[in-house]
Amino acid sequence: MASVRLIGGRASPFVNRVQIALNLKSIDYEFLQEKFGSKSELLLKSNPIHKKIPVLIHEDRAICESLIIVQYIDETWTSGPSILPSDSYDRATAQFWAAYIDEKCTPNLRALRAAKGEEEKSEASNRLFEMWILLEEVLVKRSEGGKGFFGGDKIGYVDIALGCSLGWLKAMEKLLGVKLLNAEKTPELVRWAERFCADDAVKGVIPETEELLEFSKNFIPKVLVS
Repeated sequence: MASVRLIGGRASPFVNRVQIALNLKSIDYEFLQEKFGSKSELLLKSNPIHKKIPVLIHEDRAICESLIIVQYIDETWTSGPSILPSDSYDRATAQFWAAYIDEKCTPNLRALRAAKGEEEKSEASNRLFEMWILLEEVLVKRSEGGKGFFGGDKIGYVDIALGCSLGWLKAMEKLLGVKLLNAEKTPELVRWAERFCADDAVKGVIPETEELLEFSKNFIPKVLVS
């Protein structure tokens, strides 16, 4: 049995976060695919409070909640590239923006998916654009001197927090017929998204648009609120 196991589902952006962090650290792990719509005995045992994915099992100890897992990975496997900044202020700042993304990104996507009529869709889209513009400003500050990521010149904590949603963002664009990440309004964020998805740690982790669209026929509400 592998010493590192990940309970998750391929289509979950929160699970994708953990996979990217594991890849950045070059950690071998066993992926335990959880079927959406049902909960395995191992999941219920490993996460009895929230009963949801992802769950990282390291040496038979379970760690839950995606951002907490990413931080655990960074602190446990110190030999690989750092995900969180070593400076305490920079670290706190990264945690702040990751929390902001969780508080705003998923709820806004969920609201857009549930919007009825053009007026509701427009209001939900505008809230999403406001978030992108703010994150564009943060990225520009972090990218001064030619650095292309929120983490500086390489993928870091905030990049993982936001980047995991890019697959569903593209799927939602196609599903709803709206452009959610606009090169005219947030050009740096669009270029960041391309760099992020092209990174070796990300390739093959985030499902392609067509795969997510097929999956969304039955499960998109569950994925966006997990």
